[in-house]
Amino acid sequence: MEQGRWSERRGRERSTMHTVSQYKLVPLQEADLRRLAESALLEDRAWHDITTDALVPDDQPGRAVIIAKAEGVLAGMPVARAVFAAADASLRWTAHAEDGSRLASGDRVATIEGSLASVLRGERVALNYLTHLSGVATATAAVVKAMRGTSCRLRDTRKTLPGLRALQKYAVRSGGGLNHRASLAEGVLIKDNHLAALRARGLGIAEAMHLARAASPHMRIEIEVTTVPEARQAADAGADELLLDNMSLPQIREVVALMAGRERRPALEASGGITLENAAEIAETGVDYISMGAITHSAKALDMSLEVEVG
Repeated sequence: MEQGRWSERRGRERSTMHTVSQYKLVPLQEADLRRLAESALLEDRAWHDITTDALVPDDQPGRAVIIAKAEGVLAGMPVARAVFAAADASLRWTAHAEDGSRLASGDRVATIEGSLASVLRGERVALNYLTHLSGVATATAAVVKAMRGTSCRLRDTRKTLPGLRALQKYAVRSGGGLNHRASLAEGVLIKDNHLAALRARGLGIAEAMHLARAASPHMRIEIEVTTVPEARQAADAGADELLLDNMSLPQIREVVALMAGRERRPALEASGGITLENAAEIAETGVDYISMGAITHSAKALDMSLEVEVG
């Protein structure tokens, strides 16, 4: 994008960006679901399904059921329903479970009735959404369960698949997690590379906080720190939240103790190198949040199948 066009666009966005609420939920809009469903069906060339066209006439009626093949947490029902509606508006969708509910292997998730050809055209796309999003919800729920008994909450990140952020963050909520920033415009998060750019100009954490506060006076400001002295500097400069990046357990405990005696205590978020196995130990240090990209970018799909019921 040319510099002039970029400056013009940034000026238009800046006039509204301060009114964006902090870490708002990312809603699932019907129009967005329809767009995602139609785009995915077009990618799959669902209306040129040469196998179904050859074997299943459009006027053959029937019923198919989506069945869970493993234990987990369900997420993605709205987009799966949107897929079948986009494939054929006359299809009838009946849900047997709702997002956020726990599934056992063999549970019926939904029934679709109508043209079997239309069901088959939408089958793979609907299952792709359902299995992936349920995998995200299941991974989230496992970490939330591991941290049970602490006051720490699990947050997601912006490590999401392009175009699927709203769905993946919805799946995190279905699994009991919290949404962090939905976009770069939603909150100020000063990261290591921002600080590196400032250091190249002879500036540091205090100046970063001053510049960010002046540009976004109504936003909460979070800053990434990697050492205890950096955490102290950021808190002294008025940071609302500290992102404790890849700190060791002793370092995290030291920061928690250091911030406990402050009149204005910043929220503390631990991130980096966190797994299901060590999440509880980190949560027990007293941090307010743990953030994990793995719950969205590396979640294992929850196995499901669609089966045509005969008779």
